[in-house]
Amino acid sequence: MANKRQTWGTRLGIIMAVAGSAIGLGNFLRFPVQAASNGGGAFMIPYFVSLFLLGLPLMWVEWTIGRYGGGFGHGTAPGMFHTMWQKNRFIKYFGVIGIFGPLVILIYYTYIESWTLAYSCFAITGRYATATTEGAMQSFLKGFQGLESNSYFSGIGPAYIFFIITFALNLLVIYFGIKGGIEKLCRIAMPLLFICGIILALRVLALGTPDPTRPTWNVINGLGFLWNPDLGALKSAKVWLAAAGQILFTLSVGIGVILTYASYLSKGDDVVLSGLSAVSMNEFAEVIIGGSMIIPAAFAFFGPENILAIAKGGAFNLGFVTMPLIFQKIAFGGFFGCVWFLLLFLAGITSAVSLAQPAIAFLEDEFNLTRKKAVLIFGITTFILCQPSIFFLGNGVINELDFWGGTFCLVAFATIEVILFAWVFGMERAWEEIHHGADMRVPAIYKFIIKYVTPLFLFFILGMWFAQEWIPIMSMKNVSETDRPFVMATRILLLFLFLALAVMVKLAWGRKRKAVNR
Repeated sequence: MANKRQTWGTRLGIIMAVAGSAIGLGNFLRFPVQAASNGGGAFMIPYFVSLFLLGLPLMWVEWTIGRYGGGFGHGTAPGMFHTMWQKNRFIKYFGVIGIFGPLVILIYYTYIESWTLAYSCFAITGRYATATTEGAMQSFLKGFQGLESNSYFSGIGPAYIFFIITFALNLLVIYFGIKGGIEKLCRIAMPLLFICGIILALRVLALGTPDPTRPTWNVINGLGFLWNPDLGALKSAKVWLAAAGQILFTLSVGIGVILTYASYLSKGDDVVLSGLSAVSMNEFAEVIIGGSMIIPAAFAFFGPENILAIAKGGAFNLGFVTMPLIFQKIAFGGFFGCVWFLLLFLAGITSAVSLAQPAIAFLEDEFNLTRKKAVLIFGITTFILCQPSIFFLGNGVINELDFWGGTFCLVAFATIEVILFAWVFGMERAWEEIHHGADMRVPAIYKFIIKYVTPLFLFFILGMWFAQEWIPIMSMKNVSETDRPFVMATRILLLFLFLALAVMVKLAWGRKRKAVNR
């Protein structure tokens, strides 16, 4: 007997959940780095072009595919793709990417999420108060990560404890299901996240000129550094690729998560306004709040000579080194540091549970497992898969997982689904499906954009990637000799994981054929 599929409690709940999936660590850590490193304000031009030609169309496409597939009892891409192109017996295997990608991201994302929980405790207790220089704060972070033994930490024990706590919290939310777990979490976490973000943004904007002896080191000039355009940067394909990648990453499109979330909608639920609302919430969090914090604050305290180097130091350096140092220089720094890391933790946990749901839904829908059994299998498997990210952090494992799960799979999966939606399912049929139960009409121009512009844009990104990056990445050109065995082992692990999921898809469809023939 098939399990009864879960549903969302309210429209607000699903919007909050999709926004929670989209609003993650990338909004507050990755976005400032990408903007500052790719022409400042000039980056925002390809960013918004990508938003309207890639992000928004793909959001509507995924909401619609998800709702359509959910009507046939499928919560993941293999089943959804099969219902859209039943004559092709191989299309379901392309859908494996929609389970594989989120799983790959989750097995390193959970560990990073646990750092934010740990640092929120460190901030309020003054644990890193003696680390008053950039070198000392970096040493504190490396000691916590187990990359070195120093006066702050003697081993990876504290980090592992926080990982266990975070992993358990994620699993607890997932265990209680769509309405009782994920929706309930997001209805609380998302408003709290925005409150934390607004508090921090207002505090940064109130900094003014922290050092009167350096009048040009101020927040206004920091905002100018981030937003004033260097139009010459627009000539670089790298800037356009970075902007497009950021949009895909930040909206969580091309992963498979939104497909799963939308599968729990009913046929008459609006996907047009709901998708637009989720995009709007994400952009407010990223552009308005995220763009008003790290770079302006760092500019005001460290000046124009150091800001670009700080930005190019990467997202971890910004979030776990630069921001704690800044908070130490202001009144009630422990409180604001705690708010900062709480913001990151809320962004992390709402994204992490969304990354877990496709695999859970696959076990429930295609193997008819109960929620309890599905979560147990998922928990044991992912706990084991998380270990390389923890113990081989310094050997390039996370970078490798991030590339395949958080970069390549996003673009590849987005390309497959938009072609399937617009060309195989058919644009006329797709357009009608988008507007079923909608409270507003999508502008007619998007009919053309979804069919032609979005696929061509994605093909351009893939083509540029193959032209510029394929050979160096596959040959591990930029990987040190010491790290190469770890990177190769990671690739082998990912290959086996993908093949295992493909075999599970084959077994699931084999079971269904036997059930039909009885």
